[in-house]
Amino acid sequence: MTLEELVGSNSTEKKMETVSQTLEELLVAAQRQDCLTVGVYESAKLMNVDPDSVVLCVLATDVEDEGDIALQIHFTLLQAFCCDNDINILRVSGMRRLAQLLEDAPQDGNGNEPRDLHCILVTNPPVQPLQCQALQDVGSFCAESRSRNQWVPCLELKDR
Repeated sequence: MTLEELVGSNSTEKKMETVSQTLEELLVAAQRQDCLTVGVYESAKLMNVDPDSVVLCVLATDVEDEGDIALQIHFTLLQAFCCDNDINILRVSGMRRLAQLLEDAPQDGNGNEPRDLHCILVTNPPVQPLQCQALQDVGSFCAESRSRNQWVPCLELKDR
């Protein structure tokens, strides 16, 4: 490995870590402003009804989800829809961190199952737009990735 490759890979790692932190900030801010849709089916319904309000689609998996063919088919369809409608897409790993961020309990007191965190949409309603620098930063990262022919960039959310 050359020095340039070593330095380049180190700066890429730092950038990915920064973008991961920015995504975390965005998700927390969007949840506070009620601009999140959580769940594969809920997300598909929203994109069918109001795709113009969606500004980011986060597809989350962990290693154990890789063999889930149904989930992968849903992801493929969601990605295609997002590409057709100019919606930014990110694939992330780190479901536990997502659950921590969104304060999603494994099971609530009523015995209800936790929310499906595999697909999360960030919406930007026209009445009161989401004002968040993190949204612009994540959007810039997605646009930068597309310019390098990486249509669905991948990030890792690390447990803390």
